Amino acid sequence: MKKKYPKQPRNTAYSAYRHPRWWPTWLGISLMWLAAQLPVRLQWWLGKLAGLLAWRVARSRRHITEVNIRLCFPDLTEAQQAALVRKAFIANGIGLLELGIAWFRNPARLTGITRVHGLEHFEKALGAGHGVLLLGGHYSTLDLGGSLVTEYIDADVMQRDHNNPLMNAVMTRARSRRYGTVLGARDLRGLLRSLKNNRAVWYATDQDYGRKDIVFAPFFGIPAGTITATSRIAGRSGCKVIPFSHFRREDRLGYDIYFHPPLENFPSGDDLEDATRVNAVIEQEIRKAPDQYLWMHRRFKTRPDINDPGLY
Repeated sequence: MKKKYPKQPRNTAYSAYRHPRWWPTWLGISLMWLAAQLPVRLQWWLGKLAGLLAWRVARSRRHITEVNIRLCFPDLTEAQQAALVRKAFIANGIGLLELGIAWFRNPARLTGITRVHGLEHFEKALGAGHGVLLLGGHYSTLDLGGSLVTEYIDADVMQRDHNNPLMNAVMTRARSRRYGTVLGARDLRGLLRSLKNNRAVWYATDQDYGRKDIVFAPFFGIPAGTITATSRIAGRSGCKVIPFSHFRREDRLGYDIYFHPPLENFPSGDDLEDATRVNAVIEQEIRKAPDQYLWMHRRFKTRPDINDPGLY
């Protein structure tokens, strides 16, 4: 059972976490730090082992992943779907090890094995003077990809705080070293302020956030609860919305970062049309490396019919 911590404001002062109750978390953080010092190739190998272990023992998450893969890739055979589920756990296991690089090492050391595609699209959009909303997704390279991006651009980030306050302190401090401002997931005022100051903000909309302020837009052909905030933020700020993604290479050691041209005629004034476009963009990026997406999340938890028993 997931340990519950009382909701409280962020406290990133390590001195607040000296009590013995935090020692197990400190141990985990220490192990992450140690792993981060290893060569990247060795980290990938250890991450693969961690992913395979999770694939075998995390039955609930494996079930969620199996349902998502079956829904989103109906053209694959059962054997191919099963293979993709296994690969997804491996990719996310590697991503867990990469957290240590993002949090405890300087990602500048990885620029030699990183390729950036389409940076000119970002630079042109920022030149318009109204800020840039970087439309990202929950790929397995989430934190490391974000850290690598800041080697090439200046950006702020929105984050959902970790349930464990100490882990949240470590995460927030690490991200604060890489990003200009670390905004809370609900800090709309802060987001608009950053855009007004012609900043770029990393922003992801590809998870199920419940029924508030959503429309049901297709995601891999399945109606998925999709927040409408993206088009409203773009409408209020006049910012450019730039789809961007980051993936681990499969053929050799390294990473790829992609910036795409801004969404045209966005927002359109139709929430469903805008949400459909956003989902289509994220789906297009996922198809570049389907195993490197966070399929363990219950993306289709909220159904159009409130009485629907659900898919999981």
